[in-house]
Order: sequence, then C-alpha cells, then structure tokens
Amino acid sequence: MLWDDAKVHVTGIGWPALTAVFEGVRAYKARDGRATYLFRYDAHLARLWRSMRFMHLFSRWSVEELTEATRGLIEANGVIDDLYVMPLAYGMSGNRGVTAMDAQPADIYITTRVVPSKFPDPKPEAVAVSSWTRINDNIMPPRIKAVANYLNSRFAQSEARRGGYDSGVFLNTQGKVTEGGGECFFMVRDGVVVTPPTTAGILESITRASVIELLQAEVGVKVVEREIDRTETYFAEEMFFAGTMHEIGPIRSIDGFEVPGGAPGPITRKLMQVFERVVRGEEAKYASWLTKITLD
Repeated sequence: MLWDDAKVHVTGIGWPALTAVFEGVRAYKARDGRATYLFRYDAHLARLWRSMRFMHLFSRWSVEELTEATRGLIEANGVIDDLYVMPLAYGMSGNRGVTAMDAQPADIYITTRVVPSKFPDPKPEAVAVSSWTRINDNIMPPRIKAVANYLNSRFAQSEARRGGYDSGVFLNTQGKVTEGGGECFFMVRDGVVVTPPTTAGILESITRASVIELLQAEVGVKVVEREIDRTETYFAEEMFFAGTMHEIGPIRSIDGFEVPGGAPGPITRKLMQVFERVVRGEEAKYASWLTKITLD
C-alpha cells in the first residue's frame, strides 16, 4: 500500500497505542546505488517478539514472513536509498486491546521512508543532563521498545532544546547516567570506552550491542559496561551517542563542559568509519548482519 492510500479506523489510534511496541530499523544504500541493506533485521524482529510477549501479544506472522513483507514494501516503493523502516505491533482495536491481559494477536503494520544517513560528517551535539528521571524497570520497563516509553524521552528532549541544547541525557533513580532521549550513551576515559549496563534503565539496544562488538573487534579498544556518575562525564576524553536514528553521534559538550580536543575524537571517528563500511555492505565478515534488497 502506498503512503497516501493508507486508511486507519478512528478506534485504531489513541488508546490502542498503550499496547504498541515497535522497531526502528535502518537500511543503507550501497555506494554503487544498486542495493540497500537492512541492518540486523532478524535481531530487530526478535526484540519486537520479546516486546510483544511482555505486552501479552503474539504475531500471526513469522520472522520470515515479515521480512519478505518488508522486502516487498521497499520494492513496491521502488526506492533504493537510505531508509528508515518501522514495524509496529499493537493490541486489536477497541478497549479489549488496552485492558486484556490474556495473550491476543497483534495487528502489525510496517512503514518505510527515506531518511538520509548523517555519515560521514554528523554534527557534534551539545547536551545537558535532564531534570527528568529515566523510567525504571518497576515503572515502565525501558528494556522493551514500547511507544508509551517515549513520552519520557519527549520530556527530556523538549527540555533540552528549550534550554538551547541539542539533546538531553537521563539519570536513573540512583542518580547514574543511563542514556539520551532515544539513543545509548558512551564515553572514553583513559582510552577505555565506558557505557552504562542494561540494568541501569536503558533499552536493550541492537545498535549498542553492535557498537560494542565493533569497538573491540575492529577499533581495538576495550569496552567496559558499568555505572557512570554525572560529574564523571565532565572529564571524559570523548563522548558519543549510538542508536538507529542517531547512528553514531559525537557529543562536543555536556552541561557546558567542552570535550577536550573537540568532537569527534579519534576513537569515535574510527568507529564511525568502521560502522559505515559495515552497514553499506563493505565488510564481508559482517554480511550476516545485513538483508540485501535490490530492485532487479
């Protein structure tokens, strides 16, 4: 179905969104323009399954069927480009979809649109620690990718931009750094990359897991997952965000404290180069991370 032809009943929006879970997936155009590559689509759908299970939903379609549906959608649009693909699942329309706690089938839709990559030259961001606290596992579990969770992110991002910053950074209820408004947080201290653990109140991010693997295997730096204090970030040698929409986003300052040497730093810069080669299908050893789509 084309974007302009979509029709959704009024009862399919609003309250059913309380059960909605989704995935944001990037597809990257090969440099020769002949193909686009969905990045880690199997892993994204596996997380969608986990999120649905938590919401007492189940899919009537297999991973293979949804992958083929996505392939068909991109082919039908006839566009080989940098894309953003979003499969979204929600409880059946009507009040039952909101309140029922017995397992029920999910409605699933998939959309795609052109979203140009910021590689190879993303704009370094000025960020600020938010006055809003990150949701935690006993409030609204951030490890699942639920639409409702992003209201928390919206508050932080809105506050940051009204204050003249590009993005916000959350602390959790223990006062430790968690993540940005929609992306994972990394910093470099003494040449070691540090990132908060999944138990800090962050999304179980596929981009984060990929970045950790690439940093260790391709960039050649050690990565430590541990708690991070707010003031520790003021002394970081480098900082960056990582996420599907954000990709690898260098941070130039936090709470007005500039990163020494400017951003991106050498580790962040090398990671960006490696990451772009991988997602554009130029590193054979990571071919299993990619789903190739052509219009031939």
